[in-house]
Amino acid sequence: MSVIDAMNISASGMTAQRLRMDVISQNIANVNTTRDENGNPYKRKILVFEERNTTPFAQVLGGKMSEKAGSGVKVTEIKADDKTPMKVVYDPSHPDANEEGYVTYPNVNTVTEMANMIDASRAYEANITAFNSIKSMALKGLEIGK
Repeated sequence: MSVIDAMNISASGMTAQRLRMDVISQNIANVNTTRDENGNPYKRKILVFEERNTTPFAQVLGGKMSEKAGSGVKVTEIKADDKTPMKVVYDPSHPDANEEGYVTYPNVNTVTEMANMIDASRAYEANITAFNSIKSMALKGLEIGK
């Protein structure tokens, strides 16, 4: 693996975590959105991560270390969270209340989103640290010839 490959892996992690923070921010911003463009309550968005350009473990174990063992991470999908239930609150005066007086609010939990934001921020910082370490090693390597 070259120094550039290592930098690309860290950069892919930073890009993925930045997108994750953007989606979390969108979720928090829509915590009380009872109507989207289709008239439905906002649904929490989640990301699906996947490793880029993977090499099967059997090939790596078989001694083909000249090939890349991994090339970072990519976001394969941003999907709506259909597993977490929506919040239903009794408020007959709300304009989006149904016939029984209940309003359906998004399935966004601010505490969960803030914990996810902290996790994404720490992962971003870890990728910055790895990137800076790689850059420092490359610079030290260039100083060998002095």
